[in-house]
Amino acid sequence: MSVAQEEAMDAPEPIRPWWQRLIRDPAALLAAVVLFVIVVCAIAAPWIAPHDPFASSRAVMKPPVWNARGDWAYILGTDGQGRDMLSRLFYGTRLTLIIGLVSVGIGGVLGSFLGLLAAFRPGFDPFVMRFVDIMLSFPAILLGLALVAVLGPGAGPVIIALAIASVPDCARIARSIAVSVMKQEYIEAGRALGLSNMALFTRYLLRNSISSIMIFISLRFGQIILIGAALSFLGLGARPPTAELGMMAAQGRDFLLYAPHIAVIPSVLIFVIVLAANVLGDALRDVLDPRLRS
Repeated sequence: MSVAQEEAMDAPEPIRPWWQRLIRDPAALLAAVVLFVIVVCAIAAPWIAPHDPFASSRAVMKPPVWNARGDWAYILGTDGQGRDMLSRLFYGTRLTLIIGLVSVGIGGVLGSFLGLLAAFRPGFDPFVMRFVDIMLSFPAILLGLALVAVLGPGAGPVIIALAIASVPDCARIARSIAVSVMKQEYIEAGRALGLSNMALFTRYLLRNSISSIMIFISLRFGQIILIGAALSFLGLGARPPTAELGMMAAQGRDFLLYAPHIAVIPSVLIFVIVLAANVLGDALRDVLDPRLRS
């Protein structure tokens, strides 16, 4: 073996972009594909839904089968009012994803800003963290119930409640990440160079904290979906006849013995969304967290 070949074998493997490392994980790739298909179906619901999701029919509680002619009519059956389950799943998934994404987006931005501010300005730290401690003393589902009870049922109040419930967790994680960043030498070097506080905050603190914060927010998304579905299941979410997965599961609980598909199908879809989001979040943590890189 030549010297050049030995040096080539001893050379370290080049660092691949994060997305290339991500797609090499079969579980993460499968989760990403599943989420992509679900999101595309939710966005394209008005065009791919085979029936009007709000129109009733005489085919009440029809099981999820198609007739012998193979015309695929009501492939997932109908609910207690004769509405097509597949069409309602498309629309219900869209509303469920909107609630989850908007809630975790608002809560993540507000919480991350508070956490970064607490680490960057130590004078604000006691006030921010005491607020976080008070908020964390209430379970997220209980806080959501209280806020929705005050604001009234509906998708808007649920989004506000879930966003507020996400703030303390995001603030705590962002502060712990930012505290370690503030101890780095490049922060002191930036201060010595006379950089403004805004430049230090955006160019150094935010840039070096954003990847870890995004990992936590991606993992938080699955929890928000579950809490939002639970609120809708309890009747505090979207109002009928709006389609939402948690509410669809609640509407089928009275027919579990006669037509279990009405409750089981939306529940399984919630499970798939949360599982795929958690698997993808774990994979993102593995490829974006410098401490876990091989």
